[in-house]
Amino acid sequence: MVGPYRGLFNGPGIKGFVLAGFVGRMPMSMLGIGIVLLISGLTESYATAGAVAATTNVSFAVAGPMTARLVDRFGQARVIVPFAIVNALSLAALMLSAGFGLPEWTLYAAGLSVGATSLSLGGMVRARWSHLHGGSAKLHTAFAFESVADEMIFVAGPALVTVLATAVNPYMGLLVALVCMLGGSLALAAQRRTQPPTRPGESGAGMAILIPGIALLSCVYLALGAVFGSVDLITVAFAEEHGVKGAAGFLLAAIAGGSMVSGLWFGSRHWRLPLRHRFVRALGVLVVGLLPIMFIGDARIMAFGLFLAGLAISPTLITGFSLTERLVPPSVLTEGLAWISTSIGFGVAIGAWAGGRLTEAFGASNAYGFTLAAAAVAAVVGVGGSGLLRLPEAPSPAGN
Repeated sequence: MVGPYRGLFNGPGIKGFVLAGFVGRMPMSMLGIGIVLLISGLTESYATAGAVAATTNVSFAVAGPMTARLVDRFGQARVIVPFAIVNALSLAALMLSAGFGLPEWTLYAAGLSVGATSLSLGGMVRARWSHLHGGSAKLHTAFAFESVADEMIFVAGPALVTVLATAVNPYMGLLVALVCMLGGSLALAAQRRTQPPTRPGESGAGMAILIPGIALLSCVYLALGAVFGSVDLITVAFAEEHGVKGAAGFLLAAIAGGSMVSGLWFGSRHWRLPLRHRFVRALGVLVVGLLPIMFIGDARIMAFGLFLAGLAISPTLITGFSLTERLVPPSVLTEGLAWISTSIGFGVAIGAWAGGRLTEAFGASNAYGFTLAAAAVAAVVGVGGSGLLRLPEAPSPAGN
């Protein structure tokens, strides 16, 4: 299984941008649960906490593709630096607003700014891989590695922020997220020799979302984002209901751990099955995997159930990003990848909001029904529109 990953990081600057991108996007798994833990602890309301987290994600969803379009036009370094600095200031404002008990609207205003200035570093790192290995067998493996890296972040991030927020200080989790974002982002911006070139002559290219396949993938990932967002919030509430709130991060790490394991296996194989077929099958497996968690009432068993549910996540993400890379022209690659990330972010906002409301109204176990329904919607849309994901005949190690 390790074989295909050997030699992947050989080359000038590769290790540097991989490490910087990893550190810089740590907040993507820390920010949501960090906000929920901080706000729910201060207001004793999961609805308010979910709404503030949702505001941040909606803001990112709206601004993300526009930011990515700037990256495609002006280059990563020129965009990352100012956005990272403003993002750090915005997150600091959110923590200060909570700490000083300022009016509730200040939490939403700060969350809005945090989301609007957040950077899709995962898309930028994948764009660098595509620039280096586009059309080669290494690109499939590189995308698989990045999905595994994402899952490593989702394993470590929630557990880290939960421990910091509950055992050290309510603000410490978000503070560490701020430091990781700023340090990793600026380090990535400093590595210019591996960043994709800008294409001024192609700056008039149409928006990536107008490509039918990208529009379909965005809809699927909107629903998947609702799965992720609702699982995060509902699982925190589940842990509290069962008297183990401090274990919430470890429960979330279980689903990410399942995804990490499947991602390593998936990326190590050379597939003959077409990409779109792999994509829709992974969606179906996710629906089946999420079904049992509605009926689990023990935290230890829930950890195992979430691990099994996570096994379908990385294959879905890997194939989705691979399809995007094949469907969009190079001049809007970062934007195309950002539409996937921003759709997930928008879905996370919906899931966090709905999960908070349903948890308060019906309890955590019943609220998982929304998670299952969102996964089912993703599968139905993906299967129904899979014809739009048919790729032109071209040599590719990842199939078509």
